[in-house]
Amino acid sequence: MKNTLCFKILACIFLFGSVSCQDASEISEVIKDEPVDNSMHFGLEGAALPKLSEEVKLQITQWPIFEDYIFEATTMGGKTVEQLRTKTERLLPQADSLSKQLPDTLKTTLISSRLLVVDTRLKLLHQKVHRNRLDSLAVALDINELRMAVTNFVNQLNEKLQKDNIDFQRKDDEKKEIEKQKRFLDSVYRAELQDKSLK
Repeated sequence: MKNTLCFKILACIFLFGSVSCQDASEISEVIKDEPVDNSMHFGLEGAALPKLSEEVKLQITQWPIFEDYIFEATTMGGKTVEQLRTKTERLLPQADSLSKQLPDTLKTTLISSRLLVVDTRLKLLHQKVHRNRLDSLAVALDINELRMAVTNFVNQLNEKLQKDNIDFQRKDDEKKEIEKQKRFLDSVYRAELQDKSLK
């Protein structure tokens, strides 16, 4: 009886061992690196960015890295994996200097947050294109997410400077109104003084 029980236990161990070895060999076959198809293009090419307002164009003259960075970040679509690797490697150090060289007039929490999202999306894309096994759908989605992040960033720049322009115009209008009221009160005061002197 003990021999039969030992035989059954040994048979189970042997059976599990052979099945797990077979599973491990199947898994290792699946995990083997497949060569990346360098002719494959990822993402959609040529999506348009929102136009920069004139105010933003004036501000970015103080921020020379901006135009190159935005151009590179938004032209990821339709590129091969090697082109994507090169582009992301070139953009990563620029992303850091982009945030460090942000002009004072654009240093707001919203703009910094949008810039951080662009940087994060770029890093995610960089990680995906440098994997041994490429997930083409994930890469295409990351390219789209990066483009959306850049679009939101540019929109935020436009909104910030448009708001600044409106605030400046309102303050200017208020100042003109105060001056107009002061001139009116001065003329009323002078007219009263004239009336008193005539009496």
